[in-house]
Amino acid sequence: MIQSLMKMILGSSNSRYLKRLTPVVDAINAMEPAIQKLEQAQMVSRVAELRQEVANGKPLDEMLPEVFALVRETGRRSLDMRHFDVQLIGGMVLHQGRIAEMKTGEGKTLVATLPAVLNALSGKGVHLITVNDYLARRDAAWMGAIYNYLGLSVGTIVHGLTDEERQAAYGADITYGTNNEFGFDYLRDNMKFYKESLVQRELNFAIVDEVDSILIDEARTPLIISGPAEESTAQYTRVSALIPALKRDTHFTLDEKARTVLLTDEGVARCEELFKVDNLYDPAHISLQHHVLQGLRAHHLYARDVDYIVKDDQVVIVDEFTGRLMPGRRYSDGLHQSLEAKEGVKVESENQTLASITFQNYFRMYKKLSGMTGTADTEAVEFRQIYGLEVSVIPTHRPMVRKDHPDMIYKTQQEKFAAIVQEVKALHTKGQPVLVGTISIEKSEVLSQMLKKAGVPH
Repeated sequence: MIQSLMKMILGSSNSRYLKRLTPVVDAINAMEPAIQKLEQAQMVSRVAELRQEVANGKPLDEMLPEVFALVRETGRRSLDMRHFDVQLIGGMVLHQGRIAEMKTGEGKTLVATLPAVLNALSGKGVHLITVNDYLARRDAAWMGAIYNYLGLSVGTIVHGLTDEERQAAYGADITYGTNNEFGFDYLRDNMKFYKESLVQRELNFAIVDEVDSILIDEARTPLIISGPAEESTAQYTRVSALIPALKRDTHFTLDEKARTVLLTDEGVARCEELFKVDNLYDPAHISLQHHVLQGLRAHHLYARDVDYIVKDDQVVIVDEFTGRLMPGRRYSDGLHQSLEAKEGVKVESENQTLASITFQNYFRMYKKLSGMTGTADTEAVEFRQIYGLEVSVIPTHRPMVRKDHPDMIYKTQQEKFAAIVQEVKALHTKGQPVLVGTISIEKSEVLSQMLKKAGVPH
């Protein structure tokens, strides 16, 4: 009852907000015939004039209708993609520093070009945040046709660039990249001594794609830059060999949600016996105590082919949100070394944290922040409380014909997987393509075996 009432209140509030944008949409549409008559050179010249007007103090809001009309016509000419009225609304929502909830297939990538061009006129840079390097490259190349047509520059921040290449990309009017790359560049800049060597400019305006994933799911995920610590790695191997002698609930307890370990009194005594020390809590044995706790975490809280894989005799982290491998990234505080010892591969030198920041703290530093997703309304309260961002639900261009069914809940994983296999088999028989997403490599392999057993090619 309460949820229904809240939905009615929020729904009416959203409708009133969108209604206020309708006159602006009408103004953009009214400009379209005149804009269509302009040559490209005239459009580029007009954008340059608008830049100067912004520099002279004219508010961006006053030039929004004309800029959006220019971008719409440019999209039609360069990509054969004309922004729909609902996409114009989405662009206005983003420009106003809000979150636009747009259903899948409604063209979020194209929508972002509208506020990107408008805010680029300030000359302070616009950052478009994607979830992986592939999308950053794709969107920059794809939408770059619009920006270049209007005389604006576009850059891409991806893994493996030099500082000079990063400076050039950040110096562009509009810059695409992943949340990881932007965050790590901020940390690296804060470790530099000279202003000339910084790669980022001020954090002016960011448009975050899949904003719920980055700003809510990964909000407290720390980005960490580490450096080598001068400490022997032999202790990790020694401790790992003795971890099986410690029994759960007798010698230690686990908090699987927080991924923490606590030694019991019996566990402390057992460790003192195993490692031949008088007092595990003596300051002289703090390092040993740390190694034991990290070893227990590695053996009991981190699973191979779920949290990490072993590839080419190296422990490679699996991103818990995307399932992608993260070569070169390492767990901190000796956890990665404990995993290497557990798996019997070479234990690399331990790292110490030199700089760290969470995504939440990084993105709150932008002067203006906005985002796009298909499912933001369910996290509206968190967005408002943490970031001061309001969520606006953008109507679809055409009426929704897709049917959204309620979740189906099963008592056991085996029953759930059996139901998935039956569903996939039925859809495959009809000739429908099926994408099955899981949270780990291990679960993907289990489902794969079940599909093979059921005779479903995949």
